[in-house]
Amino acid sequence: MIIPHQQLDKDTLYNLIESYVLREGTDYGEQEFSIESKVAQVKQQLTTGEALVFFSELHESVTIISKSEFKALQSEEQFNE
Repeated sequence: MIIPHQQLDKDTLYNLIESYVLREGTDYGEQEFSIESKVAQVKQQLTTGEALVFFSELHESVTIISKSEFKALQSEEQFNE
């Protein structure tokens, strides 16, 4: 289920993005980015719709996924029906 990021408390959203950034690793090529910069990039992706806040009922967890990952999940679910 998609959760509109605008409906999340500002601190909750920041913590979710920060957790996602730290989990995703640190290899961003030759240029290093601060955590704040990475958080800002993900927040921008949420704003533009490139990334989505996703609640997994199966795993009872919330994470951030790309729009293409979400579409793949939808296709997989339709295939399994």
